[in-house]
Amino acid sequence: MLFRVFLLITICFFVSGPANLWAAHGISIDGKLKYSSDFSRFDYVSDKAKKGGKLLLHDNGSFDKMNPYTLKGTAPLGLEMFVFEQLAVGSLDEPFAEYGLIAKDIELARDKLSITFTIDENARFSDGSKITPEDVAFSLETFKSDKVHPFYPFYYQDIKEAKVLDEHRVQFLFNKANRELHMIASQIPVLSKSFFTKHPFDEKAGSNTLIPPVGSGPYIVSAVNQGKSITYTRNPEYWAINHPVRKGMYNFDTIVVNYYKDQIVAVEAFKAGEFDFMLVNIAKQWARDMVGKRFDDGSLIKKRYPHKNNAGMQGFLMNIRRPVFKDLRVRQALGLAFDFQWTNKSLFYNQYTRSNSYFSNSYLAAEGLPTGLELSYLEPFRKTLPPEVFTTPLKAPGTARKGEMRNNLRQAKKLLHEAGWTVKNGILQNSEGEPFKFEILLVSPSFERVMAPYVRNLKKLGMKVDYRTIDPALYTNRVQNFDFDMIVHVYGQSLSPGNEQKNFWHSESADRPGSRNLAGIKDPVIDAMVEKIIYAETQEELTASCKALDRILWYGYYVVPNWYLNVHRLAYHNKFEQPDTLPLYYNHYQLLMTWWTKNN
Repeated sequence: MLFRVFLLITICFFVSGPANLWAAHGISIDGKLKYSSDFSRFDYVSDKAKKGGKLLLHDNGSFDKMNPYTLKGTAPLGLEMFVFEQLAVGSLDEPFAEYGLIAKDIELARDKLSITFTIDENARFSDGSKITPEDVAFSLETFKSDKVHPFYPFYYQDIKEAKVLDEHRVQFLFNKANRELHMIASQIPVLSKSFFTKHPFDEKAGSNTLIPPVGSGPYIVSAVNQGKSITYTRNPEYWAINHPVRKGMYNFDTIVVNYYKDQIVAVEAFKAGEFDFMLVNIAKQWARDMVGKRFDDGSLIKKRYPHKNNAGMQGFLMNIRRPVFKDLRVRQALGLAFDFQWTNKSLFYNQYTRSNSYFSNSYLAAEGLPTGLELSYLEPFRKTLPPEVFTTPLKAPGTARKGEMRNNLRQAKKLLHEAGWTVKNGILQNSEGEPFKFEILLVSPSFERVMAPYVRNLKKLGMKVDYRTIDPALYTNRVQNFDFDMIVHVYGQSLSPGNEQKNFWHSESADRPGSRNLAGIKDPVIDAMVEKIIYAETQEELTASCKALDRILWYGYYVVPNWYLNVHRLAYHNKFEQPDTLPLYYNHYQLLMTWWTKNN
């Protein structure tokens, strides 16, 4: 699923009378929960955590709105994380579990065609108003409308409607049974009907664009400097401060996010003390920039934090809406021109592992050759799929051995020739004399050093390829409208994929601006496999359908596979205390929200 790596839930079973419903304080995919109904806190937080202090964060680019759920514009970092809350929240040490927050009780019908939430009577928005079933129904209606980013109505399409049952309960009705739909329903952010009626989502940009929203989260927006900084202040009346799923978390009194031009500038600002914490996603910066006297004396710390997240797929993604990328053989040739081993050694200090799956670092990655249920899913499409789906394990082209890169380029040249491209006067062109040319669009200048050697290899094939870095806001707009040839993109994955796969790969999303089907894939076989993932009834079916999809995507050559890490590389000022136990499935901000300031 898309929003979190760990979003997914199901049910701790308890039969609740004649309505034939199962009710619970939490839900999970496999019916198992680690934490009982009387748990006091998660194991990865500490009972020693203290409130107080100031946290300085950073982000790159700028922001121009206070609504994280609309398509147009860019919201500031932290708005969704600090200000808004869901009916249930994920446990970071279970792969498929969530526990009630705004909803104190969750009831799933035996036929799985409806779910009922009982709202915690203590739940409040930051303006002091009670959270009601009407707010929850309004939230669903909003997220299914055309007022929000197109992703949301697409993601929630199988939730038919909401019914307010009484002053404490609201019921969601489903169009069809789906093993994770009740989990998806539990993740809907709960909006204040009163606030968003006065400040509607579809309001045109104007005086209300930067009005701080009312939410139920641990922080409120206390100061806004458009495009430059935003300040969050811990709500002293936060309703869930002692709730088991919030105990020991969100410990900082104030959180300030300052904006920088790019990551290179941000690193220098970090070392100068302008902010406290950062994820380092550039290998060179980790190896060469995060060094010096302040790291030696312990005032600055850099540390790798292991995780078990599904790494998904990062790659150079091709927009197959462009005629130059239509032919599968062309896309395969582009993959053969990338020298990962040289890049990893020369630029990344051998820190990365090559991606060989769209579900890297997880049990969902296809291995060996298809067998059993996975093979049975693929078999009906044997005549339309590339033979390699059945005969060749997933493996990116190697370049480690001497002469291997040269052989890859020879193979690429052969594939291009078969696809109708030949070199004349040093220029690769088609039968109409049109040159093979495209542009690689970047959002970070740090990636230019990766693209330079790749582009040199492409030029050896006669291609004319340029790369350039543009402003983050312009980049976002162009990507949302599919106005690019090639980009670097990450398809993040959870440990229980579901509806979000439709947004990634399905034909229905290919022409919808704002979707994540950035490649423009329209393939009935992929559509069929996505449907199998969404409506899988058992873990075996989900695993088999994910592996089958993995093989089909791999041999569609939609991306040039990149690399992944199974750790978070974090650098921070030595001002924090941390719990003794790490979570298992988490992002770096989720981890940070379990820390607290020393000597409070």
